[in-house]
Amino acid sequence: MTDTFEFTGEFLKEAERNIAKYPEKRSQSAVLALLFLAQEQNHANGHYVTPAAIAKISEMLDMPYIRVMEVASFFTMVNLEPVGNFHIQLCGTTPCMLRGAEDIRAAIEKKLDIHNGETTKDGQFTLTEVECLGACCNAPMVQINDDYYEDLTPEIMVDIIDRLAKGESVAPGPQNGRSCSEPEGGPQTLLTGPAPQVRS
Repeated sequence: MTDTFEFTGEFLKEAERNIAKYPEKRSQSAVLALLFLAQEQNHANGHYVTPAAIAKISEMLDMPYIRVMEVASFFTMVNLEPVGNFHIQLCGTTPCMLRGAEDIRAAIEKKLDIHNGETTKDGQFTLTEVECLGACCNAPMVQINDDYYEDLTPEIMVDIIDRLAKGESVAPGPQNGRSCSEPEGGPQTLLTGPAPQVRS
């Protein structure tokens, strides 16, 4: 952790662009965007928002430090501590739990020998259980960095971890062949019938 933080390069340009989107007395509305940018700029050093970055954002937006911290600590996508290269955010809310999230968590913990909030010794993987990520009909699911991996089984989850550890790419989205959020097995309705009438 460093005691100072400055936006640089493209991150500074993007921060200024986000601030400029709002009227002068409403610049605090850019706080979440600036938190994301600070986190991305710090990607190589733990992908988290440092206290120095929060202080800088507070200064840029003329906003009390505690107000910036309130926003940063509310959203789970803002990391306040270093995370691994692959941040596994496991949805543990009711739909995912009913569809096997606890089995997914157990598989991750066994495979990586870590628990919620911990990072592997090599710094590659962090596990964090979070609230609803909004992919309920494709439960259970995880978010790894910026991508969603849905329709998981313990075996699929372990395979994803293995492939990421080897540097292989893994296609995000449903992992069971489902297209988007259609019913399992494919569409069940509106498969036949008259062509729709187009009104001019």
